[in-house]
Amino acid sequence: MFITASGQPCQNCAMFRHAYLPVACAATLAACSGGNSDSQFARSSWRFTLIDGQRPQADGARIAFEGRKIGVRVGCNQMDGPWHVDDDRLIAGPLALTEMSCPTPAWDQEKAIGALLVATPRLTIDNNRMILQSSGHTAELQRETSVAGNDKAPGKGS
Repeated sequence: MFITASGQPCQNCAMFRHAYLPVACAATLAACSGGNSDSQFARSSWRFTLIDGQRPQADGARIAFEGRKIGVRVGCNQMDGPWHVDDDRLIAGPLALTEMSCPTPAWDQEKAIGALLVATPRLTIDNNRMILQSSGHTAELQRETSVAGNDKAPGKGS
């Protein structure tokens, strides 16, 4: 039974009850979600510092989170698609990928990051440092700092 603001039982609240319940459940789940929340990534950009223990072969290797979309550039190509965090895992995809030819070292790193993201990597954040790790690959990233609103997602111009 719902109680009105005046403390009286609500006589005509069937519609209110049906509209309120999904909103209340969503708010409760969001409040209890713990761990890494998607909101800490909104409009953030991260520069790769290591890919499987090696420095990135291409300048500008980064991941950008823009709303519900992720943009990834490692070598010559761009990956993008939807993303979210579930417990301590980054769930990205399905990802669209451009298919330009790259020099071998950058190409190998692109393939490694593609495989890492498909494997729903474990996500660890410590201050401005992120580690993505699956059974086959590891990437270390550093949060980029910029003036609010001027984050450049991979593939969105310069």
